[in-house]
Amino acid sequence: MASRGRKRKAEAEVVAAAEKREKPAGDRKRVEEATVVIEHCTSRVYGRNAAALSQALRLDTPELPVEVNPARPRRGSFEVTLLRPDGSSVELWTGIKKGPPRKLKFPEPQEVVKELKKYLS
Repeated sequence: MASRGRKRKAEAEVVAAAEKREKPAGDRKRVEEATVVIEHCTSRVYGRNAAALSQALRLDTPELPVEVNPARPRRGSFEVTLLRPDGSSVELWTGIKKGPPRKLKFPEPQEVVKELKKYLS
C-alpha cells in the first residue's frame, strides 16, 4: 500500500521552519523605519500578555514603533515580528506551536527585548 505522503510533509515543514526565521515581507506593507508587530488572538489572556510585552518594548526601545494586531489575527496565535525598512521581516517569537500548558505560548518580555537588540545592532 502506498504511503500517504507524511514523510514528505514532515521534510517540507523542516525546510519551511528554516526559511521562516528571516523572510521577505511580501504580503505586508513597506515601512519607512523598523517596526515591531505583535500578533495575538483576541482572548483575554493573550491580550494581557501582549500589553505587557508591548509596554516592555516601548520602554526599552522608545524610538521603535510597536503595532499590536495591525490585521485580523489568526486563532491561537502569539507572534512578535520585526519589520525592516528593506521589506524583510524577522520573527522574534512565535508561540503558535508551543503548549500545553498555555503559559508556554507567551515569552518573557526581556527575552524578546534581548532578541530584538540582537537584530537591531
